[in-house]
Amino acid sequence: AVMNPQSPFHSVKRFIGRRYGEIADEVGPCPYQVLDIDGKVRLDCPALGRQLPPEEVSAQVLRKLREDAESHLNAKVSKAVITVPAYFNDTQRQATKAAGRLAGLEVMRIVNEPTMAALAYGLDQRNFSTILVLDLGGGTFDVSLLEIGDGVCEVLATAGDTYLGGNDFDRRIVDWVADSFQQKEGIDLRQDKQALQRLTEASERAKMDLSQLQEVRISVPFVAAGAEGPKHVDEILTREHFDELCRDIVERLEGPVMMALHGSGVKIKEVREVVLVGGSSRIPAVQAMARELTANKPMNSAINPEEVVAIGAAVQAAMIAGEVQDIMLIDVTPLTLGVETNGGVFSPVIERNTAIPTKGTRLFTTSEDAQDSIEVVVLQGERPMAADNKKLETFRLEGIPPAPAGVPKIEVTFEIDRDGILSVSAKDWATRRRQEVQIVGFSDLEDHEVQNTIQEAQDLWDLDEQRKEELDLMYSARCLVKQTHENLEDLGSKVPEDTRQVILPRLDALETAVNKGEENVNYAELQQLTKDLRFELMKLGQRVFGKQVAPDNAPGPARPRPPGGTAGGGDPVDAFEFAEPA
Repeated sequence: AVMNPQSPFHSVKRFIGRRYGEIADEVGPCPYQVLDIDGKVRLDCPALGRQLPPEEVSAQVLRKLREDAESHLNAKVSKAVITVPAYFNDTQRQATKAAGRLAGLEVMRIVNEPTMAALAYGLDQRNFSTILVLDLGGGTFDVSLLEIGDGVCEVLATAGDTYLGGNDFDRRIVDWVADSFQQKEGIDLRQDKQALQRLTEASERAKMDLSQLQEVRISVPFVAAGAEGPKHVDEILTREHFDELCRDIVERLEGPVMMALHGSGVKIKEVREVVLVGGSSRIPAVQAMARELTANKPMNSAINPEEVVAIGAAVQAAMIAGEVQDIMLIDVTPLTLGVETNGGVFSPVIERNTAIPTKGTRLFTTSEDAQDSIEVVVLQGERPMAADNKKLETFRLEGIPPAPAGVPKIEVTFEIDRDGILSVSAKDWATRRRQEVQIVGFSDLEDHEVQNTIQEAQDLWDLDEQRKEELDLMYSARCLVKQTHENLEDLGSKVPEDTRQVILPRLDALETAVNKGEENVNYAELQQLTKDLRFELMKLGQRVFGKQVAPDNAPGPARPRPPGGTAGGGDPVDAFEFAEPA
C-alpha cells in the first residue's frame, strides 16, 4: 500500500450505488483518485490501467471472501447473504447485489447490519427484551431498536448516518498532523499520495491505540524531503486532545439514536441493554456518549464487534437454508408511504416503522362528475401536504364508468415485500379494472434526508394543520356553491322569491371568493361567507320542507379527512382531485 498508494482501495462502501454529485464532498483526502465519468463514480487503478466502478472493487472483496470460505469448507460456495448499513437506499442495495453477482454469488438476501448484530446476540434470549444496537463501522453509523426473545427478532425502528464512521476519526488525526507538519515545514503531506497513505495508516493505528492508552506517539520517518534533508513526522497525541479533535463527530451520534427512540415510541428506561457493533465503537468517547444517551444502560460487546454482524448474517443464511427454523426476523420500513388526494393532501397508506413485508389498502373516490380516470401520485414522507413529501411514482387508472362525484370506489393497495420492493395498484370496484406499478427504488432517500423529513414535519406541524384547515374550507365552499346552484334550479318555483333574493347575493359573494383561488382568498372572509350562505339554506330547508335542517347538513359536504368521511354505501373514502383527461 505504501509503495503503490494509488492502487489499494478502502471505504468503497461510501461510493457504491451513488452518483458523483452525491459524493463529491465525501472524497476528502483519499489516497486513490475518485473520478467523475459522465456523472458516474469511478476509482482510478493505475496498476490495471483502468477506472473501476465501486461495484467491481467490492466484487473483488466478495470474491476473496468466497474463495476463503471454499477453502475452509472444502466445498463450492455459490450463494450468500450480504449485509449493508440499515440506511442504505435502494440504489446502494441494488449495487451491492450487483457486486455479489460479479463475484459469482447468488445473493439470497440483502440484510441490515445492526439487525444481524442483534440476531447474533439474541439467539439465547428467552424472555422478551428491548435492545438498542449502535453500529459504528468504518464508513457508516446505524441504529436499530429491536425486541428479541423466544425466537423472534423484531425491528421496532431504524435510523442512521451513512456519512459517519471510523474513517472520519482517521481523517481528523490526518488533518491535525498534516496541518502541524505544514506549519513547521511548509509542506502539505496531503498533496503527496505516498506520504498521505503512510500518514493515514499511522493515524488509524493511533486511533486504535488510544482506546487502550492515554497518549500515543505518531511517528512517520522520512515522510518528505527538503533542502536541509529528509523530514519526519513525530507527534504526541493524547486521548484528551483526540476527544477534543473529534467532539463534533461524536456529537453526531445523538441524532440517529434519538430518532430511533422517537420513531418507535420506546422510552430509554424500557431498553434493557445496548449492543455495540463495529470497530469504532471501541473509542472511549463513543462509549461515553452512548452511556450518556442511554442513561448508563449496560453496554454489551461480549462478541467481537468486528465479527458480530457476520455471525448474525450466518444465522440468517442458516434460516434461509432451513437449518435454523425456530427464529423469526421482522424488519420495518423507515418512512410513511401514501398518495396525494383532493386539495393536495397526503393520505398515508403504510405508516412509518411498519413491519415488512406488509400490505395496506384504502378506498378513494372521484371529485368531479363523469370523471373517467384518476392519476395516482405515490409519495413518501411525514408531512400532511403532498407537495412537501417526496414523489416516487405517478400512474393513471383509466376506464372508470361515468358517475356523479363521490360515487365510484377506487381501491388503492400498497405492498412491500421482504426485499423492500414496493408495488402500488389501483382498482375500480365497478369494472374491476386494475393498474399496477412496481417501485424498485422507493427507499432512495439518504439517511440525513429521512431525519430532516421527520424533523421538518415536527417543526411545521402547526403550520401544516392550519393549511389543511384552509384547504378543507375552500373545498367545502366550492362544493356549497355547486350544490346551491343545483338545488335552486331543482326546486325552481318552490323557492319563495323573497328567499331567492336573499340567497343569490350570498351565493354570488361566496362564488367570487372561491374564484380568487387558494393563494389569494381571505380565509376568514371565506369562512364567514360560507357560514352566512349555509344559514340561509337552513332557513330555506325549514320553509320548503317544513322542518329544521342543521347547518352542517346543508348542501355542500366538507371534504372527508383521512381515514375519511363516507360515500356510497358508507365506506370510508377520500376524493382524488384531477382535471378531466384530454
